[in-house]
Amino acid sequence: MTEPQTPTSEPFLVVARRPRPILPITLLLLVAIATTAIVVLVARGGPTDTSGIGKGKAVPNVAGTTLTGKTFDLASLRGKPVLINFWGPGCVPCREEFPLLAAKAVEHQASGLVIVGVLTDDPVEPARAFAAQYGGTWETVIDPGAAIKAAYHVIARPQTYFVDRNGVLQSIQPGQLTDADFERQFAQIAGGG
Repeated sequence: MTEPQTPTSEPFLVVARRPRPILPITLLLLVAIATTAIVVLVARGGPTDTSGIGKGKAVPNVAGTTLTGKTFDLASLRGKPVLINFWGPGCVPCREEFPLLAAKAVEHQASGLVIVGVLTDDPVEPARAFAAQYGGTWETVIDPGAAIKAAYHVIARPQTYFVDRNGVLQSIQPGQLTDADFERQFAQIAGGG
């Protein structure tokens, strides 16, 4: 006959192990991969992009009312190198990029550079005040229904389009421009003047 086991005098603690949050981590990873893929496709014009926006294609028209109340039509700028910048004062990288654009507008004025802002996702009054305070001398078109944003397939702000003198898109800069980014892409649209 076997004798019953007596419990030890030392208590032991059973700790339940929490499962790791695999689903949230997996979702974040998938979102990051999808966002990267979208940025790459937009920057290249996308392999199946037939909507009219893409490198080597004429850009959709930008027309409307500006922050200063003027009527604007991008078609009137044919013959000039144009930078179209989607921005808003509520976007931190947009605010950080603004001084660079102001400096480049002055630096490349002799080459005919025209900067056109498109206000997206922010109200007009803060944008007007911000542009005036920080030297935004270029026109910014108000896009209240986001039709221009949709035509250009803007996925995030800032997003900048470099358009040559013939109205043809030469490059897209998703995210904030650096000085080197600007100069490299401006060189593609500055010629022919």
